[in-house]
Amino acid sequence: MKSITELYRIGRGPSSSHTMGPSKAAMLFKEAMPIADEYKAVLYGSLALTGKGHQTDKAIIEALGKNCKVEFNTEEQNLKHPNTFRLYAYKDGKEVLEWEVLSVGGGAIQIVGQPVTESEEVYRLNTFDEIKAYCYENDMTLSEYVYSVEPFIKPYLKRVWKAMCDAITRGVKASGVLDGGLEVARKARRFFLEQKSDELSETKESRLICAYAFAVAEENADGKVIVTAPTCGSCGVVPSVLKYMQERHGYSEEKILDALAVAGLIGNIIKQNASISGAECGCQAEIGSACSMAAAGVAQLMDMGIEQIEYAAEVGMEHHLGLTCDPVCGLVQIPCIERNAVAAMMAMTAVNFANFLTVTRKVSFDTIVKTMYETGKDLPSGYRETSTGGLAKNYKGKKNSP
Repeated sequence: MKSITELYRIGRGPSSSHTMGPSKAAMLFKEAMPIADEYKAVLYGSLALTGKGHQTDKAIIEALGKNCKVEFNTEEQNLKHPNTFRLYAYKDGKEVLEWEVLSVGGGAIQIVGQPVTESEEVYRLNTFDEIKAYCYENDMTLSEYVYSVEPFIKPYLKRVWKAMCDAITRGVKASGVLDGGLEVARKARRFFLEQKSDELSETKESRLICAYAFAVAEENADGKVIVTAPTCGSCGVVPSVLKYMQERHGYSEEKILDALAVAGLIGNIIKQNASISGAECGCQAEIGSACSMAAAGVAQLMDMGIEQIEYAAEVGMEHHLGLTCDPVCGLVQIPCIERNAVAAMMAMTAVNFANFLTVTRKVSFDTIVKTMYETGKDLPSGYRETSTGGLAKNYKGKKNSP
């Protein structure tokens, strides 16, 4: 597996696979052929079908310049990945360079025919069962295992945590309507203000967690800086529960970093053995993975054992199996923003289950990851971030502006 720094990416929304990945590829392409006087990008698959709503064309043009033309090809079917695009460079009217690029999720890219340049493999063990056995054999916790493999990761995790908290701080103060034509009003501020006067601790907890989840997801939808956890579309789940737990119980920053390390390890296992791409496996790969990560992170905060952390992560994913990715008008707004809050509450439920039901569990985390991947591959393409099925097809409200 790669470094956890490849999972937690700090950048602008609204989509890791549709915005961050293509933007990075376009910048690398320009560096490879800076003498070109004209560029062209052709988007295929999910990128073509939802690229407008996800601002893919805008991200590419910002990277390559105004002399770049973006085309949307919704017809071609034989693709190496649902998020495929081609970049062309021209000099004096002649093509001088062509790249085929796959945006594989979480902001990561693969340039066809070139070595993968994201990072080297740093984790020798790739499954939870392997890691669990190693930890038992060496009498270490999951966070200690992460630090043994990546001894210099803490400063980066501090940056990640600050970026997450900054997004929450901005989001709970912001108001107004999100761009895109759906006229979706920001709701985080409302949740945040209402929880202040709520005397019922249970209701206060849910409203505060939801306020934080909405805050980050709305910042993402508005193209602001967030952290992929593991993606832009699911970026509100992990920070919302960790921020709530820190405020409620006074956990130190060191404890939060441990929780981020364990959550990142869970996300890495999913990324390695399945997918975190909505275009490849539906929203279960994004929001389901985020729920697993958040549940594991909270369980780590509470000093639960490895078996309990595994169960929390497994429950978080299991009950998102089959979840479709059908963003209305291709925007990361409906149902994406609300799903962050729902998954955050589900993560807390998963931890509660793990607290007293772990001894009764039957399904391993590795099994649920394998199942999620197979389920995602079985989903019709209309339910994998193409906006051609499900809610995106049936929604009859305000249409997206041209």
